[in-house]
Amino acid sequence: MSSLDSKIPSGPIEKKWTDHKNRMKLVAPNNRPKIDVIVIGTGLAGASASASLGEMGYNVKTFCFQDSPRRAHSIAAQGGINAAKNYQNDGDSIYRLFYDTIKGGDYRSREANVYRLAEVSTNIIDQCVAQGVPFAREYGGLLDNRSFGGVQVRRTFYAAGQTGQQLLLGAYSALSRQIGLGRVKMYNRHEMMDIVKVDGKARGIIARNLVSGEIERHSAHAVVIASGGYGNVYFLSTNAMGSNVSAAWKIHKRGAHFANPCYVQIHPTCIPVHGTNQSKLTLMSESLRNSGRIWVPKRKEDAEAIRQGKLKPTEIAEENRDYYLERRYPAFGNLVPRDVASRAAKERCDEGYGIEANDTNEGVYLDFASEIRSKGKQVAYAKGDHNPNDEKIIKLGKEWVEEKYGNLFKMYQQITDENPYETPMKIYPAVHYTMGGVWVDYNLESTIPGCFVAGEANFSDHGANRLGASALMQGLADGYFVIPYTVANYLANEIRTGEIGTDTKEFEDAENEVNENIAKLLAVKGNHSVDYFHKKLGLIMWNKVGMSRSEEGLKTAISDLQALRDSFYNDVFIPGEANEMNAELEKALRVADLLELGQLMAKDALERNESCGGHFREEYQDEEGETLRDDTNFKYVAAWEYNGMDASKSILHKEELAYESIKIAERNYK
Repeated sequence: MSSLDSKIPSGPIEKKWTDHKNRMKLVAPNNRPKIDVIVIGTGLAGASASASLGEMGYNVKTFCFQDSPRRAHSIAAQGGINAAKNYQNDGDSIYRLFYDTIKGGDYRSREANVYRLAEVSTNIIDQCVAQGVPFAREYGGLLDNRSFGGVQVRRTFYAAGQTGQQLLLGAYSALSRQIGLGRVKMYNRHEMMDIVKVDGKARGIIARNLVSGEIERHSAHAVVIASGGYGNVYFLSTNAMGSNVSAAWKIHKRGAHFANPCYVQIHPTCIPVHGTNQSKLTLMSESLRNSGRIWVPKRKEDAEAIRQGKLKPTEIAEENRDYYLERRYPAFGNLVPRDVASRAAKERCDEGYGIEANDTNEGVYLDFASEIRSKGKQVAYAKGDHNPNDEKIIKLGKEWVEEKYGNLFKMYQQITDENPYETPMKIYPAVHYTMGGVWVDYNLESTIPGCFVAGEANFSDHGANRLGASALMQGLADGYFVIPYTVANYLANEIRTGEIGTDTKEFEDAENEVNENIAKLLAVKGNHSVDYFHKKLGLIMWNKVGMSRSEEGLKTAISDLQALRDSFYNDVFIPGEANEMNAELEKALRVADLLELGQLMAKDALERNESCGGHFREEYQDEEGETLRDDTNFKYVAAWEYNGMDASKSILHKEELAYESIKIAERNYK
């Protein structure tokens, strides 16, 4: 067992956060300008944390590798954000959001953190409305919302266009104001290369100016990592190609434990892979599952005919369609959680019912015909026509769907050249979100004192699977409503520290190591590009550590990854120099980290002899192919301590998960 201290406050769960805040140390407003804080990342977690700390009066230095903080990956999030506001009178509450999140994560998350997330969720909506985020509204003026997978209530709030875009613009406006006031200094086109510790505490970073190639030293009294997840270890994912795990991995190599790396979410509604030259998969918002019905043909010969172009999906009679989610999970239907829906799609395609004419025949339909007819009738009735003809029903139904999802339908048509109003969308699961990340305590502090981790970069709130629309909720909860309190509590002991200089041995050593690593990669002058190795890494990960894992496959993956890493350091070719803009060098440094992480993911998956959430071990499933947890032996957070480049030597620390407020049960969506 481990000495990990999660610092979960005592007392009833509904009072933990309030009581904890009341007992935290404070920094007087007149002392805050004497204190520097570094924030890595400008997505929802990073931008909100930077803006909040700037508003409080701290000197904030914010870093992002993009040319603008508003180009963070959060801007691409489409669907919505959860909050426990019971506008529809359908039984939602803080407790229900808390329970659904725990259950959705297959009982592998920390109770106290999740309850806090649910508790502050209502504040997030109020904060964003005050910032001017244009959430959709009902005709009466109340905020509109919808259901997402894994719940039976409507708690997901959304904005026209892409919700992530609107929320990030709200956070970005708050951040920009602080930049304008001089409280936040923005370092765009900079990448964090290492963290610097002095006497065991986080005291700054080494960064690379991506335009000039210059290596820079930056000091601070505390460092906040908000750099997102590690989905790009698979190469093909829904993440922007620049998204990477490097900042989180660098602090891991300096002493921050990395927790539950095997927990990876496969999103069920992505446009299927088509061709071998793709660098990204396009996500279609889960909100579409409110209105679309998912199906494959009942007969294999019909699926084959569709793949060959001999049959159109609209020619398949209703009785010859298998609405497999509605069949297997009648209580939730199309709204089962993402991991469940993804595995169900894989099972149908593995059995030969896939409809996409790609290399693997993997794809299912998301069909809006029923919703168009249903809503068309409702709209006609509301307009006084109680006996509309088919033409009018379909016309009005299409208008209703367009108002809700028009931007998504346009995007799909531009990519596929198919009209989703007329023919069903093609979808298939793809890597999306990573529930694992840097281990943090209740204060979001890592095992490095003074180094905090927020948003997708930490492990804490989602367990083994994330419910849809909860990523935006966690990022903003951490940045707006948790970090300002917990960082202040830490900084209260740093008032007398004074300015931290960068002309010290610790900074010099860290900078030298960064330069040595860069020189080592540039000196290889091998035969293959960085993308060549990244794609090979992605194939190993997807085939062996993807939607389905086995003991044999994981052992093979660990060995294959070792060989690939050796090949990378002996045969990668990086053109250009270090002291200039060099996109290939940027990618190489990130892929070097991903190669190490991939091996740890496989090791973590191999050690966890159970199935839970996004971690599906073929050896551990019930008669119906559902996850088979082992609560006796694996009800813990696996926090790994770095012990060299070979992940097989990493040291495991266990944080036992104690459930006091809910009863652990078999996860059932039937």
